[in-house]
Amino acid sequence: MTPAINIEPSCLYIVATPIGNLGDITLRAIEVLKHVDLVAAEDTRHSGLLLQHLDIQAKLYPLHDHNEQQKAALLIEKLKSGLSIALISDAGTPLINDPGYHLVKACHQAQIRIIPIPGACAAITALCVSGLPTDRFCYEGFLPAKSKARIDYLTQLIQEPRTLVFYESTHRIIDSLQDIAQVFGENKLVVLAKELTKSWETIIRLPVNQLLSWLTDDENRQKGEFVLMLEGYQKDPNDELDPTAIKLLQRLQQELPLKKAAAIVAEVYGLKKNQLYQLGLEAKS
Repeated sequence: MTPAINIEPSCLYIVATPIGNLGDITLRAIEVLKHVDLVAAEDTRHSGLLLQHLDIQAKLYPLHDHNEQQKAALLIEKLKSGLSIALISDAGTPLINDPGYHLVKACHQAQIRIIPIPGACAAITALCVSGLPTDRFCYEGFLPAKSKARIDYLTQLIQEPRTLVFYESTHRIIDSLQDIAQVFGENKLVVLAKELTKSWETIIRLPVNQLLSWLTDDENRQKGEFVLMLEGYQKDPNDELDPTAIKLLQRLQQELPLKKAAAIVAEVYGLKKNQLYQLGLEAKS
């Protein structure tokens, strides 16, 4: 039974839409989209197909990364005039790696009421089937596009104890996993969730080196939208560094870049370069 809903004037609704399977939209979301005065959409053509599927006649307004800051003020005026507006993205929950931040912030500043209509989110959907700890997790969105920036970014997360969650695209999935292997080691456990709620949904748990082999064995496996999840850092109580290695690292840091100093100490003492690099970073802070 479809629930009755009273749409409030001068109110912004943040409406989650399906990430794949169209049956995952909520009854409440459908009612809101049917009765608001305006639907602000990331891609009006894409969202138009969803609304057509739901038999919803709605006035669509484009709001995306390239125009949001300019258009937010106009939408605020429409809200102040008494219109009700729903914000949707191409898929999932708006603002989670999607437009909407500037509009929501402006609504708070203008004291306009904002109502969330919860639903699908790829990160949460993936986490609940990952088999990794979910009591604490760290959502990092998309990794940097360039390898050096990506490696630098990942290096900062080496000792992050929470489960790490990333989004990744088809054309960067292999490169990103190769950089993950370089930074975290080839045995780092990674859970890959691909094409969630769609026909080709795949969830696989493997050490990153084996995951890379699985992907490269079949190019079709590299297509789609990905969520990558890494187990958090767990300190080995038996993995104490040799004090002489620490002293050498400290001495070399005075003369060399940290990356080079860590590499030398790792070679001399048979230690992990990334662990030494992280130790050097902590000493600097």
